Amino acid sequence: MLMSKEIKASYFALLFSFINLVLYHYPFFKFVFGSIDVKSLNGILLLVSLTIAAILANAFFFYLVLFLLRKVGKWLMALFFIINAIAVYFVNTYGVIIDETMIGNVLNTNYEESSSFFSFGLVLYVILIGIIPSILLFKIKFVRVKPKKFLIHIFLTLIVLVFIAFANASNWLWIDKNSKTLGGLAMPWSYAVNISLFYKHKSEKNEKEILLPNATIKNTEKSVFVLVIGESARSENFSLYGYKKETNPLLSKIENVHHYNAQSCATYTTAGLKCILEHKDTGDLYEILPNYLFRNDVEVIWRSTNWGEPPVHVKNFDNKEALRERCEGESCEFDEILLNGLTEQILASKKDKILVVLHTSTSHGPTYFKKYPAQFEKFSPVCKSVELANCTQEELINAYDNTIVYTDYILATLIDDLKHLEGYNSSMIFISDHGESLGENNLYMHGIPASIAPKEQLDIPFIVWLSDDSRKLKDSQEYSQHNIFHSVLDFLAIDSPIYDSNMSIYKK
Repeated sequence: MLMSKEIKASYFALLFSFINLVLYHYPFFKFVFGSIDVKSLNGILLLVSLTIAAILANAFFFYLVLFLLRKVGKWLMALFFIINAIAVYFVNTYGVIIDETMIGNVLNTNYEESSSFFSFGLVLYVILIGIIPSILLFKIKFVRVKPKKFLIHIFLTLIVLVFIAFANASNWLWIDKNSKTLGGLAMPWSYAVNISLFYKHKSEKNEKEILLPNATIKNTEKSVFVLVIGESARSENFSLYGYKKETNPLLSKIENVHHYNAQSCATYTTAGLKCILEHKDTGDLYEILPNYLFRNDVEVIWRSTNWGEPPVHVKNFDNKEALRERCEGESCEFDEILLNGLTEQILASKKDKILVVLHTSTSHGPTYFKKYPAQFEKFSPVCKSVELANCTQEELINAYDNTIVYTDYILATLIDDLKHLEGYNSSMIFISDHGESLGENNLYMHGIPASIAPKEQLDIPFIVWLSDDSRKLKDSQEYSQHNIFHSVLDFLAIDSPIYDSNMSIYKK
């Protein structure tokens, strides 16, 4: 029997490469089948070539690991199998692609968010196609090869891979066009390579923020600007934007509320937040809006029930845990907690200019039904499974729409609080970090690379309110996340060399 004797390391590597192909590459070949003409000669050539290349590339890697690390190599392969199982679960369940963007999303996820994805289905994936193949790894023994034979095997494998590449010269354009998707579905390369790229690019960024030029405050008029950063809110489901279901019953009745078309520059929180808070898209880590204003004598209050923001260097920074210490009642378990004591905190400030940033988590999946109090379940039935594909489209959208109804309530309550601030000019902007997929094209949640992301993950709300119409708004119908920085400077009368009047939403 196979497990009763030793086999050559090269055969061992090929065997488990084939197992790796069978267990973890269904999404990969599903995409390939859906993107090529499998009945054509060229399509058949590409399909056969990708299959052989996948087996040889993984066999090459496993062979290398086994030769260099011996028994430790088996443990490493077992780890890959278990991670493969988890990755394939998320690809199959949520339609994600494991690229560098998704790796950044995963590595910036905290325990509360990650635990919401736990399900029986995930456990089954880990056991059936993760742990069981890993046990088989240790049941089968292999004979190590001599260095000379190892080098010959490696050289021949590379020759075959190069030959396959050139035999598919006519398909290079297709492969290049779909490289992100193909690379994000190939296991274990998708996460192994992209984790390395993520940390490489992260290390290349500035270790310290590049300071912006000093700014000055032009007047002593009391002004407060509230920036509400939404989570996974897509404009398509706001009735302000024409959605048929009434998800904005309160905002639609408030005077001086305006809404604009906008797109996010990314589909995950960390990148979306950076776009909202930076003065322009440079790729470098410049001083972000709250840090810049705080350094230039503006009162800055940051409250968050979320995470993923760039380093925030302000005195008044409260995360969910800090906010809960000063809050009692059911509302403290939801994003209403961001408003608890906010008016008092604003009035206690001795400064004329105040920036408040409220970073919400209201519409983040997969547990949409847990993001709002029971009285805001306006639409039912709702999806109560973390495996969103198991819910009907109606249940999933109902649960998500209820988060928008709750967002509407929070924003309306905030506006009412600002109206009662005597002696202050005030304005509020609500903008989301990115959108959300709700089963369209079998995609769920967010994280698809922006270059190929569907509009549901990119189209976001940009909602503005002004106290007593204290400022006039420009006639533009569309803005971006990069308009935020300059609009805040404009409203708070901050004079800065980097201020761009063309990027402000307010008229002069």
